[in-house]
Amino acid sequence: MSDSLKKFYVIAWVFGLIFYFLDYVIRSAPAVMLPQLTSHFNTNDLDLVWMIGTYYYTYSTCSLLAGIALDKFGGKKSLFAGTFILGLGALFFLMSTQFAGISGRLLQGAGCAFAFPGCVYLASKGFSSKSLATAIGFTQCFGMLGGASGQFLVGPWIDSGMDSNAFWLWAGVFTIITAFVLYFVIPKENSEPEIEKNSKKLGYFETYKIVFKNPQSWLCGLVSGLLFAPTTIFAMTWAVAFFETDKQFTFHDAAITSGMVAFGWVFGCPLLGFITDKLGRRKPVLVCGAILMILSLLQLAFLPEVFPAKLSMFILGVGSGAAMIPYSIIKEANPDFVKGSSTGAINFITFGVTTLLSPVFNHYFGRSLGLSDANSHFQNALFFWISGIVLAIFISLLLKETGKKSHEI
Repeated sequence: MSDSLKKFYVIAWVFGLIFYFLDYVIRSAPAVMLPQLTSHFNTNDLDLVWMIGTYYYTYSTCSLLAGIALDKFGGKKSLFAGTFILGLGALFFLMSTQFAGISGRLLQGAGCAFAFPGCVYLASKGFSSKSLATAIGFTQCFGMLGGASGQFLVGPWIDSGMDSNAFWLWAGVFTIITAFVLYFVIPKENSEPEIEKNSKKLGYFETYKIVFKNPQSWLCGLVSGLLFAPTTIFAMTWAVAFFETDKQFTFHDAAITSGMVAFGWVFGCPLLGFITDKLGRRKPVLVCGAILMILSLLQLAFLPEVFPAKLSMFILGVGSGAAMIPYSIIKEANPDFVKGSSTGAINFITFGVTTLLSPVFNHYFGRSLGLSDANSHFQNALFFWISGIVLAIFISLLLKETGKKSHEI
């Protein structure tokens, strides 16, 4: 690929970051408007959390479709479709029926499934392998900036009287506009390179056979999923309610505190990605990030007076940036011509883990919120996530090192 074409892909990647930013804004915003959405959809808190969680049903499954679409049809059509579907999902939230709410959330998950694989696809065409982990880190950084905005900005807006319908209207309109911008900015696919020809020769699901037959792909997905879950389930769904009920925070303080995890990702993702590229090794940074997550949760649960909760959640976010490292490993452990499918596969496994863990956490800790001793309830909830992170560390020991230093041995 010529240097000039690579520059166009870098420009397209920058616009793809806007899509990913909106992905996380829309993904995280419901957490700070639970009372408004409960009234809007005429439901209760627990059913509303289930409704919000349906996002991950389509997100995980459509990640596979996103990988196929990227490998077979390229970035232009794939990212346009994903962004447009996300915009429609946001507009569905304007209707006040539970059916519309569930449908909208399912559409949001389906559309968002194209965001990260699409950005990684564009980055892999615009950046060299030496800087790919850094580019992926910055991609997730921008997404989590959207996640932080979905709580830091939207939370105070809602608290000051902003109608939730106004948010969903503008989120939907701006996302659909972004879809058309992406369609015109992304370069037309060039089918001449050999890796593109290899991909075209394969059937629609042949690329996934290659990825899923590789045990390293499954290990990457499990590690990433277990490290992602504390942010996607706890920080972006339950944390506001937990800090309000168990810790007696005001709504404003609870929203800001929970949003600090996403803010930590803004720094942690590019920082840890940069460190792995500089060291030429993936696994040591992955394990260190996971250990930092454990330490922050232990301190928040058992020594809350040492650091304020906002700082503890920020440190948790920085450490959880390690969840993005398996995204580099899976691409390096599989052939280049399945790069779209490898990202789709790890998204499927990662958020499949989230989909399985969410109802478990809801059953054991969500239902008992406010019904038992607040301090022990909060500690037990955090220990649930600590156990998952410990499991992720053990699984990561089975991963093969794919950093550039591993090829020098």
